[in-house]
Amino acid sequence: MRGVNPFIGEEGGQENALQFHSLNAGKMDLTLDLTVPEARDVVFDLVRWCDVLTESFSPKAMANWGFGYEKLKEINPELIMFSSCLMGQTGPMKQYAGFGTMAAAIAGFYPVTGWPDRIPAGPFTAYTDYISPRLSVPVILAALEHRERTGHGQRIDFAQLEGALHFLSPQLLDEEINGRTAERAGNADAHMAPHAVYPAAGSDRWVAIACETDEQWMALARTIGAERLMELSVEERRERVDELDALISSWTAAREPLQAQEELQAAAIPSHMVNDAYDLVADPQMQHRRHFQEVPHPIHGETWVESGNYTMSRTPSRIDWGGPMFGQHNMEVLEGLLGYDGDRIAELVIAGAIA
Repeated sequence: MRGVNPFIGEEGGQENALQFHSLNAGKMDLTLDLTVPEARDVVFDLVRWCDVLTESFSPKAMANWGFGYEKLKEINPELIMFSSCLMGQTGPMKQYAGFGTMAAAIAGFYPVTGWPDRIPAGPFTAYTDYISPRLSVPVILAALEHRERTGHGQRIDFAQLEGALHFLSPQLLDEEINGRTAERAGNADAHMAPHAVYPAAGSDRWVAIACETDEQWMALARTIGAERLMELSVEERRERVDELDALISSWTAAREPLQAQEELQAAAIPSHMVNDAYDLVADPQMQHRRHFQEVPHPIHGETWVESGNYTMSRTPSRIDWGGPMFGQHNMEVLEGLLGYDGDRIAELVIAGAIA
């Protein structure tokens, strides 16, 4: 993420990437050259110290460094080791390395995402990278709870592909049971109509509307002046979707996004303006929740990060810094966490273990 825009000042650089600052906010950084034996000894000391080790290399990387689970379990029998890669630790495709975009394609998200008359679009960004933590964090917490009761650590093998398939369950079952292969349908929904994103006044401004019930459709028809169509069933609405979308688009295009949203929500119609980055930063709900926070940065003075998505009463989260610079916390980790003295750290530097 250090090389992915947007950048502070719109200039590239390993310390300028805003996404890196946000995704790694509050983390400590230690830079090691793992081709050097002395650096691997530091990792072994970290394993003795830690509760959970997570890694997302293809299976050969940890083994080549001598960090296989059996070896690490000898050092810390209570260790919980969580391994996450695209295909998992076993099987004919276990060495397949890549990002979440590839796992999303292999899982089958691309053929069902996008518009029928266009090439597959796929879900936004490296999809399985972003859904995997929602599944893996509870698994790690369960392993910690198990260790509290038994004193035993665990090795967890998490395949992003398998985790992602959970979110295609309806499509997979429809294929298995009914022989229907899911296809790209744009914004259309199998159960709701109208269900789309409609143009609003301004350049590239949009409003999302979804009618889940007949009552919501009746309210929408009244709002846009299409009372003659109020009694259409959902099946009829799906059949006449192009006609209805044209009527709705004519109504929304005459209004600013926020104005359309407020009028629709006042009529109890599920809807919301499609926010861009500026809208999100200015959103009063986001501001109230302090979702975007300014934190210190050694070079830039301050940088912006996203906060956690939930709050806890007894243990509220706190972000003290953004993504770390290379080597920023080397001394805090080596001295503070591992208790190394100056001579030991000097030996690591001389050996080239500190990258």
